[in-house]
Amino acid sequence: MRIGFIGLGNMGSGMAASLLNAGHEVTAYNRSPDKVAALAERGATPAPTVAAACDGDVVISMLADDAGVEAVTFGNAGSPGILASLRPGATHVSSSTVSVALAGRLTEAHAGAGQRFVSAPVFGRPEAAVVGKLFVVAAGPDDGVQSAGPVFDAIGQRTFVVSAEPKVANLMKLSGNFLIASVIESLGEAMALVAKAGVDKQAYLELLTSTLFGAQVYRTYGGLLARDEFEPAGFAAHLGFKDVRLVLAAAEQLEVALPIASLLRDRFLTLIAGGGAELDWSAVGALAAADAGGPRPGSINPAP
Repeated sequence: MRIGFIGLGNMGSGMAASLLNAGHEVTAYNRSPDKVAALAERGATPAPTVAAACDGDVVISMLADDAGVEAVTFGNAGSPGILASLRPGATHVSSSTVSVALAGRLTEAHAGAGQRFVSAPVFGRPEAAVVGKLFVVAAGPDDGVQSAGPVFDAIGQRTFVVSAEPKVANLMKLSGNFLIASVIESLGEAMALVAKAGVDKQAYLELLTSTLFGAQVYRTYGGLLARDEFEPAGFAAHLGFKDVRLVLAAAEQLEVALPIASLLRDRFLTLIAGGGAELDWSAVGALAAADAGGPRPGSINPAP
């Protein structure tokens, strides 16, 4: 299958590599050419522009935020985007974690151009992307989802088709990230409590994950918190902050109160204001220990 891939960050690089491993023809574009060069060594074709990555059956965008997705989709007069470059009947798969509102705009824009749009955000960290073990949450028209099926099979261990409306997948992804952030915060608070009493955090985590808290989210983020391992970031704190703000925006639109999400917004803002924007987002859980008299997480300057 001929696939264009736009956005070779921590997640995108692994996803594109998984597509190559599955035997697909991948044409890749990224603003930083060094990441394209690394993928080209594995068989990808470098694309000098966004338009050059849109010549296949499917183009996938995996970018950090709404602004990035808008830029590559709508382009400008001097640099055509996906919308102006993708042939009628082809499919744009957005795997980015973006706002529900933007997913709605993209759906309308692609329909107007005779193209198919599928939202397919993923759950999993970069190490899962590299080995094709992500979980894909897909939504869109049946023909669009079916056309992207080989893509999902290559990057993920399971695909959940949740709706014919693409924006539903984005809402579900944001709600999932809200839950992960909630786990990180509560784990951090619990660890701060027992650690101040002299309990070893790794031993505490072993107790938790061997009893009622054996889910992968507790093992992964509990391990990072127990080891104070926040660099390099698998998912940066400023992106976690972005996702909490997006889930709050969706909740406001739907008139659903999310008081814990409001708390998380302030916790991430505290982390970022202290210099932790580029730390792994799990560092937000270490603020509780700092508030209890411990060191600030990672490279954050001590509180005055």
